[in-house]
Amino acid sequence: MNKNYSLNELTAIAKEIIATAPHKILLFYGEMGVGKTTLIKEICKVLGVEDIASSPTFSLVNEYKTNKNETVYHFDFYRINNEEEAYDMGIEDYLHNNNWCLVEWPENVKNLLPLDTVAISISLLENGLRNIQLKTN
Repeated sequence: MNKNYSLNELTAIAKEIIATAPHKILLFYGEMGVGKTTLIKEICKVLGVEDIASSPTFSLVNEYKTNKNETVYHFDFYRINNEEEAYDMGIEDYLHNNNWCLVEWPENVKNLLPLDTVAISISLLENGLRNIQLKTN
């Protein structure tokens, strides 16, 4: 996937990501404020999460249950000081349990990530649209 979208197309983008992602570990790349958390919230909603999804900036991970009793993990590694912090919090257990793992700032834990992931890069365009690119690793 490589397309431009507006915020009112967010639900369609989230559905397409879920339908086409060959892996459940989604890595979100992009500058601060580009809409990573907003897209993750929409993906959670499409997956059937009934809780209000929010960025786990200080807790590193939030856990949500879907209406199908599936688990979704939302990570935010923006404030992490080193990969050891993620290792100590048990990141490997989260990433190897076949649940959806939505990871913001994955570049801060790049050595701990499995090979089977989907990299999602988001950038803000001058016209207010966003560009999204998916790459399967």
